[in-house]
Amino acid sequence: MLKENFHVAVPTAFFEDESLDIKGTMAHIRNLKGQGVKSVLVSGTTGEQHSLNLQEKLEMVEALESEGTLVDDMEIIFGIASIRQKEAEQLAKAVEETKISGVMLGYPPYIRPSQAEALTYSKRIIELVGKPVILYNNPGRTGFDLSAESIIELARQDAVIGIKDAGDRKKIEKIQEDVHGAKLYFYAGGEEDLREKTAYGYDRLSSIAGNVAPVEIRNWFESLRTGEDAGAGEEDRVKEIMAQVYRGNAVVNLKRLLNQADASMGRCRAPIGNAEG
Repeated sequence: MLKENFHVAVPTAFFEDESLDIKGTMAHIRNLKGQGVKSVLVSGTTGEQHSLNLQEKLEMVEALESEGTLVDDMEIIFGIASIRQKEAEQLAKAVEETKISGVMLGYPPYIRPSQAEALTYSKRIIELVGKPVILYNNPGRTGFDLSAESIIELARQDAVIGIKDAGDRKKIEKIQEDVHGAKLYFYAGGEEDLREKTAYGYDRLSSIAGNVAPVEIRNWFESLRTGEDAGAGEEDRVKEIMAQVYRGNAVVNLKRLLNQADASMGRCRAPIGNAEG
C-alpha cells in the first residue's frame, strides 16, 4: 500500500544538449527529502515522460535503486507508460526487481487504444510489476480517456490502489458507487481547481508546485482535505506560488524557478521551452 496522501511529481533534469542528467534529478529528490517530502513520483508526469526512451527510463530505475537513502526512506513511485506495450512490460519487469514502492500506470499517447485494449495493457503491467499501482488518466495529453467502467474493473485487482485524474464529479461518483467498498484513492494531478476537486472526492495530491514550495503546498492541501482553515496568509502564499508555476508551461516554469534556487535541473527538451528567452 502507498500510505502518503501527498507526493511531488518531479521533473527530469537534462543537460544543455538535452541528454539525461540523472545526478541533477537525484539531487533534486534529495533536496525535497531534506524539506520533509516523504514521497515523490519519478518519470511519471510533468509532460516529460514520453520524451524519455526505454534505456533512459531503465537508467533512472537503476539510479534510484542505487540511492539507498532514498528508496529506503521515501515512498518512491515510478511512472510506467509507453506507446508500445512491449517496452512498458520491460520497464515493469525492471521496477519489480527494485525497492521502488509503487508505480503510476499511464496510457499510450496519440494511438488511442480501445477500452478493451487498455484493459489488457493495464492487466499485463499490473501482473508484471508486482507493486501497488495508481492508474493515470490524462486524456488532455494522451487523447485516451479511461472509462468509469474500465476503472471499476481494474479497481477489483488488489494491486490497484488509486486513480489520478479520474475525471469530473459525475464520473467519480459512479466509480465510488460501483467499487463496492474497496478503498480507491483519487489523486489530483497538480493544484489547479484543487479546492473544487477535494470537495467532490479527490483525497490525494500528485503535486507540481510542491517542487518549489513543498511545505506550503502540502499544508494547504491538508487544510483542504480535512476542512480546516488554512489562514489568509497561507492562502495568499499559495496563490503567489501557483501564479509562478502555472502561468504558461508549468514544467518550464518549475525548471526556471529551481535553477534560480541553485538546483541543476537544466532545460526542457525542445520544442518545450524553445520559446524561452
